[in-house]
Amino acid sequence: MGFNCGIVGLPNVGKSTLFNALTQTAAAEAANYPFCTIEPNVGRVGVPDPRLYKLAEIAKSAKIVPTQLEAVDIAGLVKGASRGEGLGNQFLGHIRSVDAILHIVRCFENGDVTHVNGSVDPIRDIEVVETELALADLESLKKREAAVAKRNNPEAIAEKKCLQKFIERLESGTPLNQLEFTDEENAFAQPLNLITKKPVLYVCNVGEDEIAVGNAYSKTVEDFAKSRNSSTVIVSAAIESEIAVIQDENERREYIQSLGLSESGLARIIRGGYNLLNLITFFTAGPIEARAWTVGKGSKAPAAAGAIHTDFERGFICAETISYDDYVAYGGESGAKSAGKMRLEGKEYVVNDGDVFHFRFNV
Repeated sequence: MGFNCGIVGLPNVGKSTLFNALTQTAAAEAANYPFCTIEPNVGRVGVPDPRLYKLAEIAKSAKIVPTQLEAVDIAGLVKGASRGEGLGNQFLGHIRSVDAILHIVRCFENGDVTHVNGSVDPIRDIEVVETELALADLESLKKREAAVAKRNNPEAIAEKKCLQKFIERLESGTPLNQLEFTDEENAFAQPLNLITKKPVLYVCNVGEDEIAVGNAYSKTVEDFAKSRNSSTVIVSAAIESEIAVIQDENERREYIQSLGLSESGLARIIRGGYNLLNLITFFTAGPIEARAWTVGKGSKAPAAAGAIHTDFERGFICAETISYDDYVAYGGESGAKSAGKMRLEGKEYVVNDGDVFHFRFNV
């Protein structure tokens, strides 16, 4: 598994269209009216990484297994969702466990696609959604505060102090992801799975002819994201829908290039998500399969082994390690080993993006 993200936004901003494109399914109905998504949708899509296919070619792998992005799409949120307006608030629980939030923002004009608020205003729309997320978190925090108030031991007193801090920040209009958490605060916050604590990637859905450079709307979102120490990705959900149905890889690449792009919106979203969460990819490759794996930047070799199987981490001995560039340059494991490019790394080795591993372990 790579990472998972929850897709949020107002109705009719392109959430379900983008979800369908990203997962290449028709699981979510995309229609020109609010609340067309009435059940939470979960889809998985392989993370595109040309390096994996090159490794498979060299290793003559029978199977290719990319790391995955899991996307959870919920009904559009509207102003007043926390008071029961619309349907989106019913499904917020489905995104409490995700790693990050993809906030889809409408940045296109189209008279044929109604806007729930009557006009296109990305910052207003962002604030509406984030207010509803904050209100949902406040509800969770106040319920917890009421439960903790019944106790008066040192741990409860410390937790009450932290909860009050979180509540004050949210009531002042500041999402919790703008707060630097201490280890103690993280410990108290973790069981609550607070939505506004999660990192956010703002996805600007623009018109088909604006995909290469964006527009004035997407620029305002970019400036807003920078003020939050976050980032943006520009996509066109309509174009992603077209790309998704092209089966031939060469045709897909040619179509993307004809739009003045070097990669699909999916690839940009995934890269943005990786950067947001400080993730990297390592590989295993052999005649049976070539596979990509995801770990956090700064992870050590045993943690990477544990991403494959807990026994690998528990009984870790060492990691036979070849950099991706060396693996390709010397024609695979045997050539890299003969050239002295295979290293035996121990428990303190910090994983680099693109490392090709074979783990030795004993359980």
